Amino acid sequence: MVKVTVLSRDIKNIPVLEVVAEELRKEKIPIVIFYHGWKSSKELVLTQARKLAQNNLRVILPDAQNHGKRKQPISSIPSFTFWNSIQANIAEFDTIVNFYDKIKLLDKSHIGVGGYSMGGITTSMLLVQHPEITVGACIMGSPAPSIYAKRVSDSAKKYGLDVPQDLELMTSWIEHYDLNLQPDAINERPFLLWHGTNDQRIPFSEPNDFYNKIKNEDYAKNVEFLIGENQEHLVNTELMDVIADFFKENI
Repeated sequence: MVKVTVLSRDIKNIPVLEVVAEELRKEKIPIVIFYHGWKSSKELVLTQARKLAQNNLRVILPDAQNHGKRKQPISSIPSFTFWNSIQANIAEFDTIVNFYDKIKLLDKSHIGVGGYSMGGITTSMLLVQHPEITVGACIMGSPAPSIYAKRVSDSAKKYGLDVPQDLELMTSWIEHYDLNLQPDAINERPFLLWHGTNDQRIPFSEPNDFYNKIKNEDYAKNVEFLIGENQEHLVNTELMDVIADFFKENI
């Protein structure tokens, strides 16, 4: 068993945990930035990070804006804080990558990104605008954020919540990072999708419809869609092992 160490860093006010094999701390090795889910924190994905680090990967776990050490009151506007958190993840991606490049620990040809739920959505969106990412994993997330955003907004209206008439315009940036609208951005990169059929938070139909649309395209030849039969919005240790193996084999 590889001895793994967990380092706490603040990268330009972004709190992160760096999880890496002790003997490789100062080596230039493949990096995986792994994003937690909504109302979670970096500490809650440490088990996944340790499994990844066992495969000689440097794993970076950021606290998303409004989460963990950066926790703030949630906006009363439905889903506004959610999308704000994802937007900040995207904006801060370069900051994290550039930090490891500056301290000469970044292998630019091996950059992985993954995440659970909100972190999976973040991953899918990053793939659209960041060709330097070499492998990604969207676990319990949606690769079709525009569809998901409309679903959440329609649900809020259905339950009588106040939805600003400007909300769609305020979140119009989403379409520029929507993998469902620009699936050729995958560009043959290894991309893992996993979703439970009984997910009550993010419908199974979103990744399922996306995969069925792209599965026969050349750009999607390295996309893998794993279905969690009767699984809900939850990750177990067996799935964590699958995710770790995926990165080991593809990064």
